[in-house]
Amino acid sequence: MLKSADGGLRPVPFPIEDPERIPVKRYFDADFYQAELDHLWPNVWQMACREEQIPEVGDWIEYENVGKSVIVVRTASGVKAFHNACRHRGVPFAGGTPLGASHPTAHGNCSKSGFVCPFHGWRWNMDGESTKIYGKHLFSEHQMQDAAELNLIPCRAETFIGCVWINHDNDALPVRESIGPLADRLDAHNVDKLRAEWCYAAVLPANWKIAMEAFMEGYHVQQTHPQLQHAAPMMYDSMYAVPRGAFPQMAMDDLSHTENQELQVKSMALLGEGMAGMIHAKEVDIARNMIGVEEGLPEDKNQAMFMWLGMVMHQISERLKAAGEPIPDLCAVTQSHPINAVEFLFPHYFLLPYFSSMSAYRIRPLGPESCFFEIWSLTFFPEGQEPEPIMEPTVLPYDSPEFPPIPRQDYANIPIQQKGVHASGFEFMRLSSQIEGMISNYQRIIDGYLAGAPAEKLAAATNKLGGNFDGKIEDLGL
Repeated sequence: MLKSADGGLRPVPFPIEDPERIPVKRYFDADFYQAELDHLWPNVWQMACREEQIPEVGDWIEYENVGKSVIVVRTASGVKAFHNACRHRGVPFAGGTPLGASHPTAHGNCSKSGFVCPFHGWRWNMDGESTKIYGKHLFSEHQMQDAAELNLIPCRAETFIGCVWINHDNDALPVRESIGPLADRLDAHNVDKLRAEWCYAAVLPANWKIAMEAFMEGYHVQQTHPQLQHAAPMMYDSMYAVPRGAFPQMAMDDLSHTENQELQVKSMALLGEGMAGMIHAKEVDIARNMIGVEEGLPEDKNQAMFMWLGMVMHQISERLKAAGEPIPDLCAVTQSHPINAVEFLFPHYFLLPYFSSMSAYRIRPLGPESCFFEIWSLTFFPEGQEPEPIMEPTVLPYDSPEFPPIPRQDYANIPIQQKGVHASGFEFMRLSSQIEGMISNYQRIIDGYLAGAPAEKLAAATNKLGGNFDGKIEDLGL
């Protein structure tokens, strides 16, 4: 249990007493899951939808998580959200189908019709104001006299990095304050201007935290993603197999500059094939055209590789900007506002950047040992050439060969890890304090919510997640 001077915090089931050891019952115990439903999810910012999904006034889309449905709508005065329950007898006034493999994402436009309850026909406009109560005279006067009680119940909503975020806690700190300095770094990379090319989803037979934690370190690459290890063994070995230096080893000393460039492009192409958005094909093509550029490169092979990668970033910026894409100056922004290989936005959303495009993941629990896992491919498009919004994911079995190769490899591990945590005698995850610290940091922030720690302390702890991928265990001040 977390402790405070006044002793006012709630007890936490299976608390973390050693930050390097995570009790495994947190991944399947019904009481722990219920504590998350009661004290975590009602108080955190959740990525509800992409803004491009509601481009016009009156456009709405449903967001559902842990049994709670929220309708996000673009109004003439901005984006708003409402709890999806008729003020009469609680029937969802839009959508309402539970999240799952066969769940189509409900969406539409209410600019003309407003919202209409399918049960008794009560109506509201896009701003949530009551516009019609059929047979109003049938109700007692005190039931009808307070207009606010008849309007839809608002849900806290804010926009950030091209997405709409909702929070069931009206007193929650703003989303940017909760995320911290990472918010400014993502802004500098124009993340709000990225658009989705595709979205896949699957129901995984695993706790949502096991699914999240699979992406909090790169230590698993050599075994889970051998194609990446084989393409750039010097890089991954310098990060994990031997004591880590100030910079990863990006080049092999016994190869020429051109040969090292070819290896880097091969690695990029594998990431592009495996992750799509993380490195887009158009970026790989530009890098491939830079193979053989050796003039001005230093003799030191690793220094030369970093310089060459800077030249690649410059060319990507210049060429895509010339094509009309809203890409930032990658060299400048990487130096002034660096972001990590994976950036997490607590509790259930994260981005995987490389150059300008990104992959995005969102994970929602369906129960103690099941979750709904979505993947987006995000990239820039010239203004006016953006694709039609992706309104719902293509849902596949988690072992479907249609998934890109890298998440397919991860999906092979996650369900069997869920089975493994039930093994007799296996009591806790044994974490590396040097490169698996983010798992511990994440779990201890969850404990902070379950215990009822002050919002300011929770935000300060969450701020430390920015750039924490492959990072150390932090003193979170909780």
